[in-house]
Parts: sequence; C-alpha cells; structure tokens
Amino acid sequence: MSWIKTIGYKDADTVLKRIYDRIKGPNNILDNVLTIHSLRPHTLVGHMTLYKAVLHNSNNTLPKWYLEALGVYVSHLNQCDYCVAHHLEGLRRLLKDAIKTDQFFNAVTSDTLDTFFDSKYYLGSQYAKNITQNASKLDKSDISALKKIGFSEGEILEINQVTSYFNYVNRSVLGLGVTTEGDILGLSPNKSEDPGNWEHQ
Repeated sequence: MSWIKTIGYKDADTVLKRIYDRIKGPNNILDNVLTIHSLRPHTLVGHMTLYKAVLHNSNNTLPKWYLEALGVYVSHLNQCDYCVAHHLEGLRRLLKDAIKTDQFFNAVTSDTLDTFFDSKYYLGSQYAKNITQNASKLDKSDISALKKIGFSEGEILEINQVTSYFNYVNRSVLGLGVTTEGDILGLSPNKSEDPGNWEHQ
C-alpha cells in the first residue's frame, strides 16, 4: 500500500478516527492516498481541506468534469498511475459516458487533447501542462491569452489551483510508493455545497 507505516481505521486512536469518520467510504474503506497521512493526522486535515476547496466546492464556476479531467491530465504528465486510475474513474462517473471518457483518455495518452477539447478548454489544459512542466517559463502573456479566449480571472485561478493540487498529491503518492491495493476507485466527497463534508461516496 505504501513504503511507510499507515494506520487503518480499526487501529486508529481517537483523534485519527475522528478524522477518518469524516472521510471514510463504504464499510469504513479509506483510500491509501489518505491513510499515508496517518502518522501526522494534521496533514490529512490540510490535504482534505485543500482537495475539497479546489475540486469539490460549489463556488467553482468551471464544470467539475473539466477540473477532474485536468487532474487526470496532470497526473498522466507526472506518471502518477494511482491518481490517474482514481480520477479517471471519477471522471467516468461525472460524465456518465464510458465512450467519451475513453476518448478523453486516449487523447491524453496520445497528446492530442486538441481533438477532444474545444479551443478554450484546450488552452486551459496547456496552461495546466506548463504549470506542471515549465512553471518558471510562464509569464503574464499566458494569463492574457486565457482571458482573451474567454476564461475569467477566477476561472484561471481554479485551473491554477487544481493543477497545483494535483502536482502536490502526485508527488506525495509517488514519493511514498502508494498503490491502489484495497481502494475503491473513484470515490470522492461530492457534496460540493458543504465544504466541511469530506465523506467519500
């Protein structure tokens, strides 16, 4: 499951179990990406607060499926198979269209996202790619291009924060050897109107 010790639900102390109770899925299942925080529970609180804010918050105006798709794309760029597997399944649930989901992932793996996204969403994906691979080369003109094609500054911030989050979690997973063993793929805290609800469904 990972290269460091993790504490499962039944072995958690009172403090950790209280956090686990907020995030657990069916039958007390906990994703391995979350249990890797178990030796420092305060970092799990930080992770979930950020995750819920950038991807599962009703104040976002970009479609959740697009933000999820960016997460899959960034995770692919970082070669993080764990996050690709989880969030591709999450995207499949959001789109309710297996064929479209497969078409998207084929475009990701063949580097042909311009054939899947319209020009606006494609440019947003390339901004995400540049944050991931060439952040120091970005300048104000990149933001101007996004605004010109129709993104508001708030939406640019959403892309920026989702991309930054996935770069964080990809490195957490890869750096600690996290696997999907025992996970239920695609669970997420979907009650976007309630920032404090972290329950995975």
